[in-house]
Amino acid sequence: MAGDFEGLSNFKWSFFEDIVPKPPEKREQGMPHSSFRYLLNTLLYILITGCR
Repeated sequence: MAGDFEGLSNFKWSFFEDIVPKPPEKREQGMPHSSFRYLLNTLLYILITGCR
């Protein structure tokens, strides 16, 4: 059964901060980078809720 997910708290994010690379410098062209916290929240949401 699918669960609920409300995003990572600051405490839980502190465990992942050391693992993910530092944000890259601003680029002149192309799409701006998304934050790694946003990406991790998106992946966890899909895994926990069972969203397609």
